[in-house]
Parts: sequence; C-alpha cells; structure tokens
Amino acid sequence: MQYKQLGQTELNVSRLCLGTMTMGWTSNKEESFAVMNHAVEHGVNFFDTADVYSFWAEGNPGGVAESWIGEWLTERNLKNKVIIATKARGRMWPGPDGEGLSRQHLMRAVDDSLRRLKVEVIDLYQSHWPDQNTPLEETMRAFEEMIKQGKVRYIGCSNHSAKELGESLALCQKLGLPRYETLQPHYNLVHRTEYESETMSMCAKEKLGVIPYSPLAGGFLTGKYKRQERVPNDSRGFGNDRMKAYMNDKGFAIIELLQEISHARQSTIPQTALAWLLANPTITSVIVGANRVSQLADSLAAADMPLSADQKTDLDGLPSPS
Repeated sequence: MQYKQLGQTELNVSRLCLGTMTMGWTSNKEESFAVMNHAVEHGVNFFDTADVYSFWAEGNPGGVAESWIGEWLTERNLKNKVIIATKARGRMWPGPDGEGLSRQHLMRAVDDSLRRLKVEVIDLYQSHWPDQNTPLEETMRAFEEMIKQGKVRYIGCSNHSAKELGESLALCQKLGLPRYETLQPHYNLVHRTEYESETMSMCAKEKLGVIPYSPLAGGFLTGKYKRQERVPNDSRGFGNDRMKAYMNDKGFAIIELLQEISHARQSTIPQTALAWLLANPTITSVIVGANRVSQLADSLAAADMPLSADQKTDLDGLPSPS
C-alpha cells in the first residue's frame, strides 16, 4: 500500500480508503468487522463514514456504521492508528435542528459521532452536502469552535460544486477561519464532467486533498452489465436513473476498453477503473466499499498495479456519459 499527504494537512493516508456505507445495509456486523480487519492488515489506515449511514436500510436508524467502527477500534486497540473521516448534514433526530449545517445541529452531531466512534477527536469532519438554509459563516464558525475544542483536527466537504467550494474558501480566507482542506466528489470513469469541468483545477490550485466516492459507479464499472441487457431486479442499480445514464454506447465503450486493458495487464476491470483514478495527480485517496473480504481484496490490489501512460491516455480519450 502506498500513502499520500492529505492536502495540506499533517495526515498521511493510504491511497485507498475504506468506505463504510454498506455497514448495516448490505453487510452485517460480522462481515463488516472482517472487512475492516482485512483493510488494516493490508495497509489501509483511512476509513470514511457518515453519521447517517445507513438510515435507509430497514431497522437502521443511522449511526450504525459509526457505532460498529467504534466497537471495532476499541476491540482491536487501533484508535490512534486509523485515520477516521466522518460527515454531518443529514437528519439524525426530530425537530428543526435535526438536520443541516447550523451551529446547533453540528455541535450536537459532532458529540454524537465522537460517542459512537469511541474516539476523543475526529481526524476529518466533513459537510456531507451544502445547506442553503444556513449562512455559510455560521457553519464555518461552528467548525472553528469544534477545532478549538479539540474535537476535530481538520474539516472537509462532500458534494460541493466549484462555486460552493470557492465561496467557502474565499470566506474563510477573508475571516481567518479554518477552511475545508478536502473535497469528496462523485467521480469515476463514467461520471467525469462534474469534477473535471471546474472543480479539479480549483482543488489543484488550492492544494486540497481529494477523496472521490463511487469509483465503480455503483457496480457499472465492474463489467457485470453488458450491452442489450437489462439491469437485474436484484441489482443496486435497478431502477436507478444514474445507472441508466451509463447504459449507453459511451458507457459500454468504456467497459469494453477497460476489459481490453485489463486483459493486457492481467488485472480485473474494477482494478483498472480504480488505477485510472489513482493515476490522476489531484486524487489523494479513493474510497472503496466492500460487502465481503473478497471484494475488498480485489480493490486493494489496484494500489500496486499502476496504469501505463498510454493506457491512461486511451481511457482519458473516451467521452464520458456524464
């Protein structure tokens, strides 16, 4: 496993980050603990989660992934050896302050996350997505307060546009506030425009750490979908408008080139898709999720299988569906 400095922070993180959205949703506690064990045993020192994970699953009120991570960290005595990133913004309790990026919500949310994670400080605390109903200054001053209190080391954001990110960075510079040091964008081979159009150059200029999520496009970039085939009813992509947007000539041309390159380099299609992201100099660490150890093992191999310059150029040259 290789490591890279996370933006301008003092954190050195593994090039692959364990995503935990599946915990309590598509993977049970035993499977989740086994995946975390495999991750650290193979050099992963960076976990990403969120307080809401995974409230959409039956019987999951949110907070389950954080709680399982906390139990696992305590059981393995790894509290100071794994870099933990979590997120806040979604609804976690009833009432007007039950969601959002207001000071009232954030100060309670960070305490709740610390309790569930069983840690004294969160390494990276992120805005899960913007909140148009809260003044930006209120949000950033709340983050400043929790940093001063020693509850959070660094802050970052997820799902922010270039405009939103730029406004935040400018405000923090003007007021002398701690700024977002990382961005967590939706970025992969079939979803490129959102990040590449403006945000990528901004992240490079501002020296932000970038940790993209959904690197395999919800399973599309595993190669399991074929031309002229319908999405299976039991697939996470079934009925998903985002998945449908990939299942066209542009999307399948990418899959076919991935298959060709993977055959030449004796790797799997997911490994090649991940290697393409890791070859981007603006990317710090790629978030990979896994229901089972075998899935994670396949993904982790990508860190040691770089693309050739020609292979990257070929993949860069294909138009993205979105």
